[in-house]
Amino acid sequence: MNSTSAKRDEQRSRGGFIGALLAFDRLLGLLERVVIGGCILAMALLMSAHVVGNLLFSQGIAGTYEITEMLIVVITFVGVSYAARHARHISMSAIYDQLGGRARKVLLIVISLGTALLMFYFCFKSLEYVVALQERGRTSAALHIPFWMIYTALPIGFVLAGIQYVLTAVRNMISPGVWRSLTEREGYDDSVLEDAAAERTADTQP
Repeated sequence: MNSTSAKRDEQRSRGGFIGALLAFDRLLGLLERVVIGGCILAMALLMSAHVVGNLLFSQGIAGTYEITEMLIVVITFVGVSYAARHARHISMSAIYDQLGGRARKVLLIVISLGTALLMFYFCFKSLEYVVALQERGRTSAALHIPFWMIYTALPIGFVLAGIQYVLTAVRNMISPGVWRSLTEREGYDDSVLEDAAAERTADTQP
């Protein structure tokens, strides 16, 4: 009875911890969606208004292309975290796909933690870049918008992506199975291993 109760308590605490991580992840996801969706909507409306202005009044909106380029910077770097959340990032998986079981999971944890460290390092370097831009007082040509305000998206995007990779590593440490992100469980690992085994069998047959 004592061992059973201890296991149940452990499962409850683990479930509560995962629930807290999921709530935190949903909050970050909401932030990402608002930023990316808002930038895309603003870019579409601005470009449409610029084209209509050119057609009807022979004069577009000043600084349209400047603002569009800035919005693309924001979308790109905040999108890094969005891609990591949904495990839609590019991955070099030649070795990873050949592994199975515990080795596969351990390698994914190592990759996630290593990538998280890299993202946090990029965050630090991009912060230095933003500070340098602020000190130099550089602004855009047409609207004179300070560049440092726009490039703040770099450290924000990198730190959000780093958090996602940390959450992926934690998820794999405390949950059974292999998880490509906090909420995305790997679904193709069995089929990949089965296909590889079938190929090896076919190669050995005369």
